[in-house]
Amino acid sequence: MVMRNFYILFFTLIPFFGYTQVDPKATEETVSLYAQLKTIGAKGTLFGHQDSPAYGLNSDQTRWIGENGRSDIKSIIGEHAAVIGFDLGHLELDKEANLDDVPFDKIRELILENYARGGVTTISWHPNNPLDYTKTTWDKVENTIPVILGKGKEFRKYRKSSLDKLARFFHSLESEDGAKIPIIFRPYHEHTGSWFWWGADYCSPQEYQEFWQKTVEYLTKKKKVHHLLFAYSTDNFGSEEHYLERYPGDKYVDILGFDSYHRNAPASNEQFVKNARRMLGTVRKLGLEKDKPWAFTETGLERVTENNWWTNIVLPILEDNQAAYFMVWRNGRPDHYYAPYPGQHSEQDFKEMAASGKVFFEKQAREADLYNKYK
Repeated sequence: MVMRNFYILFFTLIPFFGYTQVDPKATEETVSLYAQLKTIGAKGTLFGHQDSPAYGLNSDQTRWIGENGRSDIKSIIGEHAAVIGFDLGHLELDKEANLDDVPFDKIRELILENYARGGVTTISWHPNNPLDYTKTTWDKVENTIPVILGKGKEFRKYRKSSLDKLARFFHSLESEDGAKIPIIFRPYHEHTGSWFWWGADYCSPQEYQEFWQKTVEYLTKKKKVHHLLFAYSTDNFGSEEHYLERYPGDKYVDILGFDSYHRNAPASNEQFVKNARRMLGTVRKLGLEKDKPWAFTETGLERVTENNWWTNIVLPILEDNQAAYFMVWRNGRPDHYYAPYPGQHSEQDFKEMAASGKVFFEKQAREADLYNKYK
């Protein structure tokens, strides 16, 4: 324990030796996870799935919901995803369940179980518009961020109505031994597009940067949430300059990522691989320069219509790019799913990807002991 504390103190106090974590007061487990994410990509890429243990599809395409210990991934390969995503949209509305009807108490329970298995949790957030909570994330209320930043009382209101509730939820994520469970938090994502109220058409780059910075500072300094890793996650981008246009700065970002979905397959297969490799190569270059981990934070092909999507599309994208993880979206219903389920026609190809040794699942995450690097 003495040596472990020495490492944490060393890396915290001497950032110019390569320690680049946002929160200098991060918990030991969070420091360890961050360090591991920076190196695991050289061995293999962690597989992630949104809402994986919360619900899924049966072989007849009926839904299963809330069955303990179950996930579509486990039903196919015998183990869960290494990274599991959840969303906290509607927490700001004091709802009992999120925007996908998963109770927040259930999300908390599943996060604790995932941590106990050695898995990683990432959280996105699709909050309703804070200037008018009757408007969803997708309702295009212009100038939301400029209004919040332009009047002190509006940001104070935003902190109370939204960020305080986030902080309480994050603080509630505590294991049986008292450890705060590290979370990759991915707020205000896909901001290079304009389908969310924080999108590119609704605020300037400088306003987005300030909004991000104030969020990070409030959660870590004022609310003392010290078990978060902050992931910066654009949508498709055209160049390195485009990717960095709204980047809030190295002091405010732990993980570099981007979201990109495969559409119009099979006609677009070659182009999707090419573009995804280009973008992943860019975040890899920046990650190496900035000494930060990088990831393909959200992707997928709806209904996985290509039988060999996993080996013919995913593996070529990941090859040589050393991403810490990639995550596909949720298995929500028969017309909206992104991972195979028993009997789905890409099931065998998914098993081949899992057997390739290039993509890691629950067992490899547990063996890597992601939260205890300094033991």
